[in-house]
Amino acid sequence: MTFAMALEMLHNLDSDDSDAGALSEVESDSDLSWVQDNSSSSSESESESVKRKKRRLPSSEIREPDVPFTADVPAGVLSPPLESSRPEVAVEKGKDGTVWTILQSTERPGRRQSQNVLTEAAGPTAHAKRNIEDALTAFLCLFDDGMLKHIRDCTVAEAHQHRGDSSWDLTVAELKAFIALLYIRGAQGAKNMDLGSLWSEKWGFPFFKETIARNRFREIMRFLRFDKKETRRVRLQDDRFALVSATWNKFIQNSIACYKPGADITIDEQLFPTKARCRFLQYMGNKPDKFGIKFWLAADVRSKYMLNGAPFLGKEEARSRGQLVGESVVLKLAEPFLGKGRNITTDNFFTSLKLATALQAKKTSLVGTMGKSKRELPPSAKEQAELYNTKVLKCADATLTIYQGKPRKNVCILSSVHTSVGITDGPKAKPESVTYYNNTKYGVDVLDQMARAYSVKGGTRRWPVAVFYNILDLAGINAHILFKECTSSKIARRKFLLRLAEELRAEFMEGKRAASQSTQGPNQKNQPPQLTPKRRQCQVRRICKQNKTHDNCCKCHKPVCGNCARRTEVTCVDCES
Repeated sequence: MTFAMALEMLHNLDSDDSDAGALSEVESDSDLSWVQDNSSSSSESESESVKRKKRRLPSSEIREPDVPFTADVPAGVLSPPLESSRPEVAVEKGKDGTVWTILQSTERPGRRQSQNVLTEAAGPTAHAKRNIEDALTAFLCLFDDGMLKHIRDCTVAEAHQHRGDSSWDLTVAELKAFIALLYIRGAQGAKNMDLGSLWSEKWGFPFFKETIARNRFREIMRFLRFDKKETRRVRLQDDRFALVSATWNKFIQNSIACYKPGADITIDEQLFPTKARCRFLQYMGNKPDKFGIKFWLAADVRSKYMLNGAPFLGKEEARSRGQLVGESVVLKLAEPFLGKGRNITTDNFFTSLKLATALQAKKTSLVGTMGKSKRELPPSAKEQAELYNTKVLKCADATLTIYQGKPRKNVCILSSVHTSVGITDGPKAKPESVTYYNNTKYGVDVLDQMARAYSVKGGTRRWPVAVFYNILDLAGINAHILFKECTSSKIARRKFLLRLAEELRAEFMEGKRAASQSTQGPNQKNQPPQLTPKRRQCQVRRICKQNKTHDNCCKCHKPVCGNCARRTEVTCVDCES
């Protein structure tokens, strides 16, 4: 029985035939729950009625009522089912249109993503483990013989050109001894001493006098060069760092080849203090030393090993179009270590949502602070909230934590490590991302402090020499780390530098002793060396002006200089008369 047939039968019934009385005009003709069929097959009609109530009628079979509907209608018979209510998601937009979704902070830390699983063993490489046996071999893995020969050749060429002859020479062994003296000056804290005082009998160190004469040290320092003048003009057109770029680049290559970093890397800036005349000298008022050459450095957080570095030569450095300086620096320094599940921690100069997305595509995460001037930040990043309050937002796979750490200052942490941000226990209720940033941000800062503690730096007006000092400082730190991890030795860095200086000059001292023995006769080789008498002022003073001399008068035994003596016999003029 169809709906139309049942409705027609209902209108044809008399009031006496109907069990329910007369049909009200206001009752809906679609309420069929009381309709009964008087035919003999009542059970069959009941089953059809039950099925009809459960089935949703098509719109073509629904007949519009002629009178207003006032009766109670069972749910689901005529009215369409209500749509499930969906909760509205709170979002914020940055100035550039970046959409941030507000998340709820949790008490439990978020789960690490697959990109944050380190797939490479950290520590010295097989090349370093195979070659490092002592302090000298650890240093030569970073500052190899090729670099030493290059510096020797450039220094000798400068001396020949300046002196006008080819008599001046410098060996690699003597250059190593020269570097040893620089390390001793840094380890002994004598970088502020006058150069002449280092050879003084009263204030100096015996190490200096035994190794190289003072005037010889000054000659090497005077002619010290790191490139050839013949090709300098051409190279400066493409490379503003050309005067020392060959030495710096080779040192960086050796540092990368000798060590694999751990899970966390810090990228930051270093200002090497100098006031030498330089086209890219920087002034940074927030640094202890206001003037210097700025370097971008990448350091391992666990060991403080200097992994990669580059000088800052000005804003006109080559980079992709539309790419910021900070993004270009991070991608360049982190390139040898991408794709292995590491994390990079940066400050607000480098951090951006675009950089986090680029690194995530290479299986590397980013954690860093963001400045309030970034256009992708939501408006709530500049608003003040309740003290120790945390707000978490998300865009794609990166989370933004806004933490009110001080009454009038909040901090914004962008992280592609944390899928959700948990709140740690404690009175300040620090978010997990803030704690992670605090534990991984100090790699380069500690590295710079270590370099300044025993720096070989000395006064110079030539910026390539200042860069050479920085290379020696960083090489000393890296060599110390390689030596400790390859030999399982626990040695303080100052003692390591003293041992390194002794091993650096060993070859030169052996050659020096061999040369002195060859000049002596066969009967004098086993005799102790004769001490030369101390020079004293002339006591006669007839012709001279307080000259100093080793000679004494044979009669009165007064010190007498050559002007006041007779060359036939050492006799003063008073005793001769």
